[in-house]
Amino acid sequence: MHFTLAGKPYYVGGVNNHYLTFGLKSEVTDVLDDAVAMNANVLRTFLQPVIGSLDGTTVPTIWDRLSREESSNLGVNGVYMLYWDTTNKRPAFNDGPNGLQRLDFLVAEAAKRNLKLIIAFLDFWAYTGGAQQMRAWYGSDDKSTFFFRDPRTKQDYRDWVSHVLNRVNPLTGRAYKDEPAIFAWELMNEPNIEPEELYIEWVSEMSAYVKSIDRNHIVSSGHANFLNRISDLPIATIDFGTWHGYPKYEDLAPETYDTTIRDFCRIGRDNNKPVLLEEFGHPRFKGDQAEIYKKWLDAIEADPDCAGWLVWRLVSRQKSGRYPADTYDGFDITKDSGASWDVLRKAAQAIQSKSPAAP
Repeated sequence: MHFTLAGKPYYVGGVNNHYLTFGLKSEVTDVLDDAVAMNANVLRTFLQPVIGSLDGTTVPTIWDRLSREESSNLGVNGVYMLYWDTTNKRPAFNDGPNGLQRLDFLVAEAAKRNLKLIIAFLDFWAYTGGAQQMRAWYGSDDKSTFFFRDPRTKQDYRDWVSHVLNRVNPLTGRAYKDEPAIFAWELMNEPNIEPEELYIEWVSEMSAYVKSIDRNHIVSSGHANFLNRISDLPIATIDFGTWHGYPKYEDLAPETYDTTIRDFCRIGRDNNKPVLLEEFGHPRFKGDQAEIYKKWLDAIEADPDCAGWLVWRLVSRQKSGRYPADTYDGFDITKDSGASWDVLRKAAQAIQSKSPAAP
C-alpha cells in the first residue's frame, strides 16, 4: 500500500526532528538543508511548547521552560504555543514571533525546499508541556485518561486544532488547511491513552473533527502502535497507520526486525491503507547501526505493502557550532558522511525514484 500524489504512487523516505518549532532559525534551516542533502521528501515534527500561566506561578509550568540547554536538549529559547490565560481563566494561543510565527517560518522554508511536513498538533509527553501540561491546567495528575475524557480538555484540543487549521500563514498567504507543503496531520505524538476503548473513542472523534475543517489533508493518530498493532487503522477518518520501531525497548533482535517490519506492512494491506514506520532507531554505539538500517530499509523498499519510513532523529549543528552530544540512546543522525548517513541517503534516493516530484 502506498500514498498517492498527483495521481501517482508516492512513497515516504524521511526524518523526524522535535525542535523545529522552537529552535533558532539557523538551526531550523540547517535541519531542512540536511534533510534535502539526505534526499528526504517528508519531515515530521510536533507543535510545542505548552506552558502554564505567563506569570509562572498562578498555573505552574510542569517542565523547565527556562532551561538554557541547546535546542536539541529541550532549551526552547523562550518559545511557547499555548498558555493559560489567568484573566479569562482559559487556554490561549500565542500568535507572536515566539509562538505560531515559528510554525509559519518552518512551513514557508520547507516549501522552498520542496519538503513535505507531517505535523502532530500536540505531544503526549511532558518534555515541553504537551497534553500533560494541558491536563495540569485543571489540577489533574492522571496522565493517560483525564485529558482524553474531560470535556474541558477535549474542547481545548478542538479549539487548538481549529486555530491551527484556520490560521493564515502571512509568509505564504495560505491557511494551513490549504497548505500543499503539509503532507499530513497527526492528532498527537504517541497518544498513550488508557483504556483502549477510550483511545479508539478519542481518535475517532478528533480525526473526524480535523476532517470537518480540513478536507485537503490526510490524517493519522501519531500513535506508536507497536503493542496494539495499529488498532486505530479501521477507523474511517484515519487515512494511514503509524508505528514506532525500537528493538532496544521492545526486547527484540534488531538483526531479524525486518520480519516485524513486513508484518506491520501487511496490516496496512489488510486494511487497504498505507502504513508508515514513522519512527525507528538502533543505537549508533552498538557498532552495527548502518548494517541494521540497510537491512530494514531494503525490506521496506522491496515490499509493495510498505509505504515508507522516517528515521528518529535528524539533528544539525546547534548554536555552539557542534552537533548534540547524543549520549542517551545513540539514535541521532547527522550529516557527517558516516556509514549510517550514507545508508539513509541512498535509501531515501531509492524512495524518491519511486515517487513523482511533489508539485
